[in-house]
Amino acid sequence: MPRRSATMLAATLLLIALLCVSVLMKVPYTEMSPGPTYNTLGNQGGKPVISISGHDSYPTSGHLNMTTVQVTGAKYEPSLVNAVVGWLRDDVLVVPHDNVYPKGQSDADAKKQNAEEFASSEDSARTAALKQLGVPVGDELIVKSVTAGAPAEGRLHAGDQIVAVDGAPVGAVDQVVAAVTKHKPGESVVFTVVPRVKDADGATPGTRTDVAVPTARAKDLDPKAPAERADLAVVGIGTGIRHTYPFQIDIGLQDVGGPSAGLMFSLGIIDKLTPGGDLTGGKFVAGTGTIDDDGKVGPIGGISMKLIAARDAGAEYFFTPSSNCAEATKNVPSGLTLIKTDTLGGALKSLEQVRSGQASALPSCAAG
Repeated sequence: MPRRSATMLAATLLLIALLCVSVLMKVPYTEMSPGPTYNTLGNQGGKPVISISGHDSYPTSGHLNMTTVQVTGAKYEPSLVNAVVGWLRDDVLVVPHDNVYPKGQSDADAKKQNAEEFASSEDSARTAALKQLGVPVGDELIVKSVTAGAPAEGRLHAGDQIVAVDGAPVGAVDQVVAAVTKHKPGESVVFTVVPRVKDADGATPGTRTDVAVPTARAKDLDPKAPAERADLAVVGIGTGIRHTYPFQIDIGLQDVGGPSAGLMFSLGIIDKLTPGGDLTGGKFVAGTGTIDDDGKVGPIGGISMKLIAARDAGAEYFFTPSSNCAEATKNVPSGLTLIKTDTLGGALKSLEQVRSGQASALPSCAAG
């Protein structure tokens, strides 16, 4: 065989081998793509996304859409060629697997975490919205979790309100910790609680009751407990603060997770509670951003995919957390105006400018 032909054959075989490797070789990446958007002012599945009872609510128009991304599962491993194709596309984001699923996290673990973050986001959205409107918001100290096999199991339950410990009123997490750890392991602590549900002892929901709970050593419940806490008394509960509201605000979305819809939920709640017109002026506004109880807007992931989702749905304006601006400006879909956002109050001011046709005055994202 002539040398030139042999060289060409070898090159062809090498190319075929490389193509086979690229198709079969798996790489540790995850793919994101634009997900559905939901109008917080509208309906989903025949029911309002936001419904209010026990207080007047008012008609709204336009859109205040929250945005989502679709993510491949924890076990998905793209081939090298698929990952390269994804990198070349504008509507797919390829990121390291561990950025989305921490090492060892399963799909079930991720779903549970996303559900918890979504519930927390709903709570903060309600709180921030009502604070912005000057509506009082209350706080309750509650049992957030009970460790399996701990002394508290079967005695205290997630959702129970903690009123006092050993007869002393408590209203903060550190007060509960101090009251329990002053005991020696083996001694009992008396919790005064308002049960969330009827328990095995017959405690009635909504009625104060005293529950005696034995203590154990921290290291007996958690072998990884820090040395300085290993011999302290514990009962095996996690505590936290639950907000209470003067009327009911329900968010009816299912199978949506994560904390990034907080800002849009707050805006939707305010719009429904505000008389005399609507916030959007009939315009199509979408956005994203976490929110805390005081109305501060925080960054999210997958901003480029959310921009595409919003524009595909018809959005003209997009609320963008200031920390995401540099990334968002790299590839803004045509016809979509980014609105830089740091706070709920600032977003409301921007909506006023949108309504009045002052788009040039909107706070804009700067390129990174």
